[in-house]
Amino acid sequence: MFAQLIRWTSLFAVAFGATVAVAQDGPVLVTVDRAKVFRIEDGAAAVIVGNPFIADVAMFDQNTVVITGKSYGTTNLVILDGDNKPIVDEVITVKASDDDVVSVYRKASRESLSCNPACEPVLRLGDSIEAFKETADQASARNDLATKAAGGQQ
Repeated sequence: MFAQLIRWTSLFAVAFGATVAVAQDGPVLVTVDRAKVFRIEDGAAAVIVGNPFIADVAMFDQNTVVITGKSYGTTNLVILDGDNKPIVDEVITVKASDDDVVSVYRKASRESLSCNPACEPVLRLGDSIEAFKETADQASARNDLATKAAGGQQ
């Protein structure tokens, strides 16, 4: 495993808010709804994620792999070289962000708010069905209105 990590060059963040990952012992940590960018020195021919419901993995180019957290949990990432030999086989753990998030509990029901500086509802796995659905419906309706306005449709 250590030899595989040596192949990973210095990991970097690109614009658009991607986070920097550092080669480490243990799982690669990714946050839900955030991207982590990896630079592969040897060049990748294919990337495989064990559970695509937990993380999405895409090759930007032969030397750049992007992992996006989709849901909480643990899965694995395999990167193959041009001869279909694994050059990386790592565990990925996807967790929730705690940055500026406030959880409001009403008995067993939870609603999450993003607070920076004002608090606004946010979609977060594990929230009550009612809170999640209401926020999702409002976000979808707003996105539909914005799309129609941009396209000039009524």
